Amino acid sequence: MTVMELYNEDCITGMDWIKDKSVDVVVTSPPYNIGAKYSTYNDNVPLDQYLQLIESATIQIKRVLKDQGSLFLNVGSSLSDPMKAWNVAQVVAKHFTLQNTIIWVKSISFEKEDIGKSNVLEASSIGHFKPVNSNAYLANCHEFIFHFVANDTVKLDKLAIGVPYQDKSNIGRYSDHDLRDRG
Repeated sequence: MTVMELYNEDCITGMDWIKDKSVDVVVTSPPYNIGAKYSTYNDNVPLDQYLQLIESATIQIKRVLKDQGSLFLNVGSSLSDPMKAWNVAQVVAKHFTLQNTIIWVKSISFEKEDIGKSNVLEASSIGHFKPVNSNAYLANCHEFIFHFVANDTVKLDKLAIGVPYQDKSNIGRYSDHDLRDRG
């Protein structure tokens, strides 16, 4: 049986009691510094102060993460500052190796004729997004999830969340079973 304990506290000081190299995986989504309303945290500080906070957390995560562990860092950005997520990634990359970049598509829309399914009656959207009242920017329908590791490469069980091949002729060509990397 797997036991998980959750603690609602500041992540930097909250990691003080965790033993060195004792954590397998860290999944975190720090505040994005985009002016969101939090009850106790000011989400609108100067960029250098924000990046210092990210670095302080990264140093603690580096201390507690096992050598073969993974850090999954979910970072969003604003339309007026699209480089923010990459600025955060560069700070973390001073302490970890970026192994994968995952694009979390939060909303996608398509026309009926684009998907070729006869049971689809009209254009559809899947997911959600906040509409943007601007003539300059598109809706921000994605966020980044950066996968960092302490060493050069950490092996992943990619088929644990795999999907069946749509084109079954790929079975045998790329794999001996009907499951592929989800991507």
